[in-house]
Amino acid sequence: MRHTHGSIEVVCGSMFSGKTDELIRRLIRATIARQKVQVFKPAIDMRYAVEKVTSHAGADFDAAPVERAADILARINKDTTVVGVDEAQFFDPGIVEVCQQLAERGVRVLVAGLDMDFRGEPFGPMPILMSRAEHVDKLHAICMVCGDEASRTQRLVNGKPARYDDPVVIVGASELYEARCRLHHEIPR
Repeated sequence: MRHTHGSIEVVCGSMFSGKTDELIRRLIRATIARQKVQVFKPAIDMRYAVEKVTSHAGADFDAAPVERAADILARINKDTTVVGVDEAQFFDPGIVEVCQQLAERGVRVLVAGLDMDFRGEPFGPMPILMSRAEHVDKLHAICMVCGDEASRTQRLVNGKPARYDDPVVIVGASELYEARCRLHHEIPR
């Protein structure tokens, strides 16, 4: 697990696909390998714990909440070799440059986030991060309608699919969202 040069690894997929669990697994392995790890998350994500990234399954890892992507660079310690970023879709576009700069400094950058919003469209800076990454893993959940593989996130409002023109960013978990396959993903216009 030693790394001799910087890189960007992206773990993406729908909600409930295990993105944060996979991020945490990689962070734990880096810690076991005695690599210096720092983890960041957007301050907007306060679903479980303010200073932890937490998966829907309950796994967690200490993390610093930040308002803007540029705040990450200001908080990196000189001896850090691995940086984790959870919920990257919620960051401003500057997260791409932050990840690039860290990788160019020799840091292994682990990024997790939704690749698509509830509409099924590319989400925030994720498409650019995916294109700049050395490694991209797209995880899938289970469709809550049919049980097939799910690649999309369905937002629900009072149990019904959210409308296309509803706000893109609403932080939530199983009370607002469920995983769906392409066939059962609905976006009323």
